[in-house]
Amino acid sequence: MEASTDQLTDARARLRAHFAGDIADHKDRWSQLWDNPVFLPFDRGTPNPALTDLLSSQDGHSIADAMSYNVESGIKRRRTVLVPGCGRGYDVTLFASFGFDAYGLDVSESAVNMCREEQERNAHKYAVQDHSVGAGKVEFLAGDFFSDAWNRDIGIGVFDIIYDYTFLSALPPSLRPAWSSRMKQLLGDVGLLICIEFPTYKAPSTGGPPYGLPPQVYLEHLSHPGKDIPYDEEGYVKVGAIEDEDPEALERIAHYQPKRTHEVGKGTDWVSIWRHRCKPNK
Repeated sequence: MEASTDQLTDARARLRAHFAGDIADHKDRWSQLWDNPVFLPFDRGTPNPALTDLLSSQDGHSIADAMSYNVESGIKRRRTVLVPGCGRGYDVTLFASFGFDAYGLDVSESAVNMCREEQERNAHKYAVQDHSVGAGKVEFLAGDFFSDAWNRDIGIGVFDIIYDYTFLSALPPSLRPAWSSRMKQLLGDVGLLICIEFPTYKAPSTGGPPYGLPPQVYLEHLSHPGKDIPYDEEGYVKVGAIEDEDPEALERIAHYQPKRTHEVGKGTDWVSIWRHRCKPNK
């Protein structure tokens, strides 16, 4: 059963109170929520239907192709997926059912332990989508997204797909330049970044988490990775404030409102898909 408007309002107020104070303490405060998991209003219990539909569709972006073939070596490998801020890992398990090797990352050890428990209990509910490919592996990692330690430990420098749903909305706005820079760094040369943009309806002045994220936030930051993007007094990003074209930009190749998503984002969620900008041959 979906929460009522009053319940959602109360949950957001409680979250804001929990995260009030120094943003340097946010990682510890996320861990506190998972250490005592009686208040997890962001846990929807299932993968986002918008992701399920995207992976099931034939949209021309080759997203659902879980295998990569190297023409020169003749070697096939599974494509890799990173889900930062993975929560209980529902989306990670969904990616694996489509054949990807999927990695869920969370700053909280308790969250990662819950992911593993959820995987053990319910992985059988995620049917293998292509038996000729089979299921990919699932691995959950405890670590800081902005650190290299966790991906160095697994020996993966870049990923074929990165999926962000609610991760950016959990970060204070001051971390958005670092978020965009890190996304660019972790995305493989021909990789795709999939964002379900949420909450787009929320006024930035109301604070967070979740912090309000109009689509323009994604566009400005991913078009200028690592750059400080100016905002107005009410917290809205200033569109076009940086006029110079950034050679390191990610380019948006799709942007649409999904037919299905979680109830809380119906009519307001957007899906955006990004890749590295194609550089001309020298």
